[in-house]
Amino acid sequence: MTLTAHFDVLLRSDQDITVSGLARAARVDRTYLYRHRDLLERVHAAAAAPPAEGRIAAVSRASLQTDLTNALERNRRLTARVRQLEKRLSESLGETAWKESGLGASADIDQLQRRITLLEQHLADISRQLDERTEELDAARAADRELTRALNQAR
Repeated sequence: MTLTAHFDVLLRSDQDITVSGLARAARVDRTYLYRHRDLLERVHAAAAAPPAEGRIAAVSRASLQTDLTNALERNRRLTARVRQLEKRLSESLGETAWKESGLGASADIDQLQRRITLLEQHLADISRQLDERTEELDAARAADRELTRALNQAR
């Protein structure tokens, strides 16, 4: 049976028409009904219509229980979100106060310290390369002197 057919059956019966009632009768989730706007509008229109002659509109206990459960869950999610936002605000305000107090290192100083460390490492590498090349040059000069001396003695 389709959702529309379930709706028509509920409309002909003496039961109140609600989103929860229609979802329960059709054995679908309530969110499914919210995705079908045309049917949802018909449900809301039927719920807003005055009750038929001799019929009293009533809210079922299950409907109220479901609404309460949904409200409690939404409240729990909103409470968690508020805590998350309060934590972010607290951290942001703390950082701002720390920077404005002058006690904390500014971002520029931190960047400069990192740059100094990198340049010192680069300088150490270049100094090591210079020492190696100086040793190679000294060795080449010594070999040159030896060859020049051997050449001069041979004449």
